[in-house]
Amino acid sequence: MIVAFSVTPMGVGESVAPAVARAVRVVRDSGLPNRTDAMFTSIEGEWDEVMDVVKRAVEAAGEGAGRVSLVLKADIREGVTDGLTSKVEAVEAELREADGS
Repeated sequence: MIVAFSVTPMGVGESVAPAVARAVRVVRDSGLPNRTDAMFTSIEGEWDEVMDVVKRAVEAAGEGAGRVSLVLKADIREGVTDGLTSKVEAVEAELREADGS
């Protein structure tokens, strides 16, 4: 499965970069394939391992906050591996084909 999630601690001020960095560190230290962009962090693996990482990332981001907001989207598809890369490659191939490249 691939999970894209965004975690935001509430009531800690305008900048949440330190909290988000703690969450991203948990994801990166997990050893699972992952990618972080401006809005979401995506992680790929089996259900239990991915959800455990998300839970720990939420806990890390929420340190010192009384409330945490979590947005999560999951793509659950049996038998697919390396979806973080292959899904993007499929779209890029379509764009190249459409452009005649």
